[in-house]
Amino acid sequence: MARVLARAASWASPVVRRLCTVASEAPVSESASTAAVAEASKAKHLYRRLSVLGGAPKGAVSKAMNKWLREGRRIRAINVMKFVKELRNYKRYGHALELMEWMETRGMNMSYSNYAVRLALICKVEGIDSAEKYFSNLSGPAKNRLTYGALLNCYCTQKMEEKALALFDKMKELNYISNALSYSNMMALYMKLGKPEKVPLLSQEMVDKGIPRNAFTYNLLMNSYAALNDIESVERIFKEIKECDATNLQWPIYSTLASVCISAGLTEKAKSALVMLEENMDRKDRQCFHFLINLYAGTDNLEGVNRVWSSLKSAFPTTLNMSYFTMLQALSRLNELDALAQCFHEWESSCVTYDIRLANILFAAYLRRDMLKEADSLWETLIHRGAEPDFRTFELFIDYYLNKKEFDLALRYLNDAASKVKSEEWKPNKEKVDAFLRYFKEQKDVDSAEAFCQNLKKLNCLDPDIHNSLLQIYMSS
Repeated sequence: MARVLARAASWASPVVRRLCTVASEAPVSESASTAAVAEASKAKHLYRRLSVLGGAPKGAVSKAMNKWLREGRRIRAINVMKFVKELRNYKRYGHALELMEWMETRGMNMSYSNYAVRLALICKVEGIDSAEKYFSNLSGPAKNRLTYGALLNCYCTQKMEEKALALFDKMKELNYISNALSYSNMMALYMKLGKPEKVPLLSQEMVDKGIPRNAFTYNLLMNSYAALNDIESVERIFKEIKECDATNLQWPIYSTLASVCISAGLTEKAKSALVMLEENMDRKDRQCFHFLINLYAGTDNLEGVNRVWSSLKSAFPTTLNMSYFTMLQALSRLNELDALAQCFHEWESSCVTYDIRLANILFAAYLRRDMLKEADSLWETLIHRGAEPDFRTFELFIDYYLNKKEFDLALRYLNDAASKVKSEEWKPNKEKVDAFLRYFKEQKDVDSAEAFCQNLKKLNCLDPDIHNSLLQIYMSS
């Protein structure tokens, strides 16, 4: 019995020690957890300060960060980089770049990936020349596959084929290309340049070098064949992915197949692809719902549009403006005015921010049907809500009245556009300008022609040809 007790005691001893250790560590663990929660809360509070800066000029971000430090608070580099990522997601590239510059002035650690992010931001904010200068001034170790890749992306985005190709070849020499990212950039570049025939060659090079293709490269490859009107190859690639590389068979692949079949007029194949897309869609990705709604609209399938719209609203707690925008576009395309107006008013009754882009869809639908009373009522509503028409709103009314040969009303909306639209945001195209000038010449209306040219000057689109037309109006009057 004594031996049994002794053995039990010897067995229990480490267990007791372990339990005691856990017990003693528990408060420390809880303390660490509490500290982590507190830090996350403070970081969230700081990001709110940055997020409300909106379009604030350069210097506002640095002031906000310095004020935070003067209050005796701290912030870690990892959290600052999270802020940079969020600002990039919201296309606030200037503020994101300023935040990275602030990091450097404070002596925070900059990883190699941070250098790559900063290079990309410099290209967005200051242009490619500044990005190249930043890259050339990097230290030797900082010139690695990440920063080379960021510069390649800049060249591809800017459609700089020669520089992109030279850098791509240099990266091959340095053995900096080990995955699909750089190939995807080059493929996307060739698609933008209207050279889809080069994409399959890059894809084959990946195969030859043993670099796995991913969903994005497959997508580009399928689109390149579609641009070459080679539908058989599109279907062949889809079959290849399905049979040999199923991990990359993601919803964008089904979406591309459906889009290609719709464009080619292959109705039955398009329906089959849409069924597969709906069965394999990512129900946590709003964009997937948006693509599916657009594709169903492209096949004149109102039932499919409504079904996916209902699923989208059930899948997420809130329905974003972008989702309503997608649905309104689909209903407009399907010529479903009653449903379009109903969907718009549903959004309007609950929206926090009045998005003029959504109103423009309804404006366009009303004007196509000569429903001026309804269009005027919508205009009054958006003004009452504190919203402002944008260049697209003015353009819709200008086009409407030009088509109706009601030049006085078209000119009135052009005058409003010139006084309210931001510089360089919009310019009337040559067709509109010529229509106005012909009318002034026919009417021998020098005063209106001069006022028109003053508006074009405000919009920064007064050229020598327009001056010559104005002289002709003077001479004919």
